[in-house]
Amino acid sequence: MSTSRAPKPAYNKPPIDKELYERIASTPSRKLTYSHTVHPRSGHAWQVPAGHILRLTTPNGPQVGDLNLWNAQNLRERFWAARTRQLQSSHVSTGDRLWSCLPYLRPMVTIVQDSLADFGTSEFGGRCHDLLGTRCDPYGKLVTCKHEKEWRFGPCMLLVCSSPLGF
Repeated sequence: MSTSRAPKPAYNKPPIDKELYERIASTPSRKLTYSHTVHPRSGHAWQVPAGHILRLTTPNGPQVGDLNLWNAQNLRERFWAARTRQLQSSHVSTGDRLWSCLPYLRPMVTIVQDSLADFGTSEFGGRCHDLLGTRCDPYGKLVTCKHEKEWRFGPCMLLVCSSPLGF
């Protein structure tokens, strides 16, 4: 039996100013400006101005959630999970950035702290916060649905997190 190895990243990670982001993460004088609880099987959208900190928590224990990002001034610029996976890794954590799509290709978010970083890592490098695929993908749901004729209104109705966006 062969020994398993962690997959190599496609590229070297782009450099970041680690000291800057460590200072941001440890700043004690933050002020909460907005709070919202996203209930199961629902979604919520809000604006986070550039330079602000967004904290996502799971107050009721382990949960699964999808994160979608857009530039509020240009909705064509959005989070690109596939490129982020290439530039960072398949699982993101502190110091990683979430990148936008072409032709912009710039960091939209930098992760300054990860409360689940100690959760553990598998022998293949897997951990929390994966970019491997969305559980919120209507096309994935359609492919796995057995009754294509029923996909809109039957048991395979495409109610996913993108539905409220007019997808």
